[in-house]
Amino acid sequence: MKRVMFVCKKNSSRSQMAEGFAKTLGAGKIEVTSSGLEASSVRPEAIATMKAIGIDISDQTSNALSEFQPENFDAVISLCGCGVNLPPEWLTREHFDDWQLDDPAEQPEIFPRVRDEVKERVEGLIAQLTSATMPA
Repeated sequence: MKRVMFVCKKNSSRSQMAEGFAKTLGAGKIEVTSSGLEASSVRPEAIATMKAIGIDISDQTSNALSEFQPENFDAVISLCGCGVNLPPEWLTREHFDDWQLDDPAEQPEIFPRVRDEVKERVEGLIAQLTSATMPA
């Protein structure tokens, strides 16, 4: 089973939504967690936006990337363009991508749009990581 790390600057919105979608849509297919370049807290707007579509992320926590070891993950996904700030060992995992999604913390009215973009990307990632062509 592939292990995925979603990472963002503060692990408060985009990466939290990605973790919620991946845990729900990828249950039994992938293992997932999220972190930030620094830890903060999960934004209430992210919790509410996900709850509106039936996914509860209220028990998720914000964690610092430094709490994890890169070798424990097959895929690393940056959601904010912070990939350039990640230590090199995180960039050389089997799969790395930098989605560069808009920050809803700066514009709370875009939370639903960003949530939907995250969902679409997570669905594609799960399909890619679980396809028969990916090495185990």
